[in-house]
Amino acid sequence: MDQNSSVLQVTLQISQEQPASEESKSLVRRLWFKLLLALFVSSLIGTVIGLGCYSHWKTSQGPVPCLSPACLRVAERFSAVMDPFSRPCDYFLFTCGAETTTLSRGRQRGKVFSHNITTGQDRRRWTGKGGGGGIDRESETKREGGEMPERIPDRHTALLQTIKEILESPVRGVTVNSAKEKAQRFYNSCIDSKTTESGNSERFLTLIQQLGGWAVSGRWTQPNFNSTLALLMAQYKTFPFFNVYVGSDQREGWTNESARFIQIDQPDFPFPIDWNSNAKRSIINPKSLRPFLSSCRQLLALLDVPSTQITPHCGLYVSLCSTLVIATSPLPYRLSQKLLYHRITIQELQLLAPAIDWLYCLQAIFHPLPISQSDFVLLHNLPYIKYLSQTISIWKRNIDMKASDPLHTYMLLTLLQTVIPALDSRFTQIMKNFSIASDCREEDVPHWRRCVLQTTKGFDTLLSHVIKEHYANEEAEELVQDIYSTFKTKVANLSWRDEETQHFVLNKVKSLTPRLSINTEVLDPLTLNEYYAEVNMNEKDYFSNYLQLLVLQQRRMSRIFSHTAQNDVLFISPFHFGNDIIFPVGLFVSPLFHSSYPRAINYGILGSLMAKDLFHLLLPDILSQSDSSRLESECVWSYYVNGTASAGMSGTSILSQSQQQEVWVQYSALQVALQAYHKSLQRRSADTSVSGLSHIHLFLSSFIQASCGSEPYRAFMPFEPSFLVTVLCRNSDLCPKPLICEVKSQRQLPEGC
Repeated sequence: MDQNSSVLQVTLQISQEQPASEESKSLVRRLWFKLLLALFVSSLIGTVIGLGCYSHWKTSQGPVPCLSPACLRVAERFSAVMDPFSRPCDYFLFTCGAETTTLSRGRQRGKVFSHNITTGQDRRRWTGKGGGGGIDRESETKREGGEMPERIPDRHTALLQTIKEILESPVRGVTVNSAKEKAQRFYNSCIDSKTTESGNSERFLTLIQQLGGWAVSGRWTQPNFNSTLALLMAQYKTFPFFNVYVGSDQREGWTNESARFIQIDQPDFPFPIDWNSNAKRSIINPKSLRPFLSSCRQLLALLDVPSTQITPHCGLYVSLCSTLVIATSPLPYRLSQKLLYHRITIQELQLLAPAIDWLYCLQAIFHPLPISQSDFVLLHNLPYIKYLSQTISIWKRNIDMKASDPLHTYMLLTLLQTVIPALDSRFTQIMKNFSIASDCREEDVPHWRRCVLQTTKGFDTLLSHVIKEHYANEEAEELVQDIYSTFKTKVANLSWRDEETQHFVLNKVKSLTPRLSINTEVLDPLTLNEYYAEVNMNEKDYFSNYLQLLVLQQRRMSRIFSHTAQNDVLFISPFHFGNDIIFPVGLFVSPLFHSSYPRAINYGILGSLMAKDLFHLLLPDILSQSDSSRLESECVWSYYVNGTASAGMSGTSILSQSQQQEVWVQYSALQVALQAYHKSLQRRSADTSVSGLSHIHLFLSSFIQASCGSEPYRAFMPFEPSFLVTVLCRNSDLCPKPLICEVKSQRQLPEGC
């Protein structure tokens, strides 16, 4: 019993302890749950606080900085100048105010003058009498004062500096005697002044003997006139009596823009030309006549011509020049007389101007391409060509001149003008003195720039592909597409004066396909090496290199005529090509553009420049076609007039038609570039920055730097283009707050333009 009682007691005790134990465990579980919940809540709060702190840190830090070498270089430009947004009213009225110097550029061999229709690097200037032409000048501005922005180089300079870097970069991983190596040898021989000072005048005299000699020395073989003329044009890029080049037919109504024709134009002359609009004739500028004769004498003296022969031969040379120039005429006159793009077969041309063997000469120039008598050519001054033929016939028949053969001497003196860049400094100094005496002093071009330009003339195929390989990247393609797409939207939203004009312009803009570079063909190094296989460049023999360069230039003209894609290495503006609008790769070089730049810089600088080019190219008469463009221009001008008035300045309140158009073009270009940048940000919101600037701040600062450069139409702007930023930001929440400049005015200004 006792044992049973003990067992019962133990059982009762256990049964009493079990509930107590379960209650304890439940309590422990609740405590653990509360502890875990507290830890979770505290972790969540910590995470939220951490994210908030990180977000605040990111916001205070600003955009991610770009640290590429290109960005570090461009950052110096932004940090070296005053922040334009710290003094908005003053800065945007005077940002580019600096002394302007007007400089004229001319051909490297001395100033060459003509009335040709050729454009770009072959454009020449002339003086006028009685309503004649004006002077073709390129304006450049100099930076003045510590607070002015450091000007970015103009497009042409930026491109030449890029080519210079390519030519001076070490050649790695290429075969010996490669195309690039040959280009660098030519460039080095040009840079090395010793190679141009070492007996090159004797080399020229040897060349003269190879061409049959000349009467001025008394040793000559009286070579055939047409044979010498054809050889000079085909092998030495020298055109004594007329110019030959290749291009499309630009007549109104001609639709096949891709067709290429041989074009024959007036020659270039090494002296200024005066046009008398009353007499409808040209003459050598009287002030230049005596210095020109003197320069001829000095050149012949350097070539060891006997003194007794110098004066009579130079006299005949100047006389023939004076005779030929009479029938030339400036471009405006020939446009008014419909003398341009006169289509004629070679056979018909032969009948009209029989003194020249046209088929023989053109076959020599374009060898090995087939040229026949039935082929069409385009003439740009048929009266001159007829007059030329008559003059040559008269001079050939003159018995008194047979002993001196002035036509042959004239051709060889024209060759001398061609090769002067390869001769020693005495020859170039004579031509420089002539320019000064004729009041045609040229800008002193840096030696490296001359050498880059010379190299590019012969090695354009190579350099075009090198630039395309390095710069024609995805970022460049994206910029092209964004700018053109936004440009089309801007044009579509304009209000037009009549439906016919609207339909025509919109169809024209929509039909064009934007494309990067005209040459889509990718040449491998082996193909490029084969193309230049016949060229043998010697760093110690610049004269020989230069003669080979002339052959390469002629070969380029044959490639264009055969419809081989034209290289656009020195093109720096968009242009038409068939149904495409071409953006040449030469645009996409630093400091205007770089693939590692923040997109804000690329769109702010190059994007705005491209947009301006498009407006000028495709909408040249927009003010006469659209009311909205005129109203927008007037709106922008009203802001400026009131801004200058509040700043205590006075000025005119009336703009010319050209000024009104340029104000609209530049303001619209800023809008297009900014909208294109926003389109880019919508695809990829992330963008880097430099100098800690926000994206929009950096974009606008980039536009301001671009607007301070030397651009073709800048002379028509009645104020600094950077003022457009003030107008744009007046009612925009995109701009940095310090930018807003309140315009004080008695009259109500529009809300926005």
